[in-house]
Amino acid sequence: MNLELSPSVKYWLNFVHPTLMWALLLLSIYAAYLGLQVQRTRNADGEEKKELIKGRFNVRHHQIGSILLALMVTGAVAAMAVTYINNGKLFVGPHLLAGLGMTCLIAFSASLSPFMQKGANWARVTHILVNFVVLGLFAWQALTGVGIVQKILSQA
Repeated sequence: MNLELSPSVKYWLNFVHPTLMWALLLLSIYAAYLGLQVQRTRNADGEEKKELIKGRFNVRHHQIGSILLALMVTGAVAAMAVTYINNGKLFVGPHLLAGLGMTCLIAFSASLSPFMQKGANWARVTHILVNFVVLGLFAWQALTGVGIVQKILSQA
């Protein structure tokens, strides 16, 4: 299959993934905040708990997490597709491998939802730990991605 795109389109496609991922990093930080508020609500008592419940942190956390899962998987696959279209190969290195690992970890984290909904504390703890690993890798990915974008810009 020969998918020939104009050089201009191929060049600008390089920036869709980094832009999306920086937005998702910020959204991930917001999701972490919501998750911490869910935990705070779960541990609160009396009037404080009633006030926190009004924030619907659990619903918002679940919705933002679903959006993150969908966009992270799509963004990772799209980035590999763009790299292949533009270069005829993938560049296997730490950025790609960590990105694939993050994609697997976020899917694993999301798969714990049914267990958490049934009250399994082991699933909550695992979900939190996995997501903090994802967040750490995500921050590192953002920084290494800047180097890749700089390389693309210098070759233009």
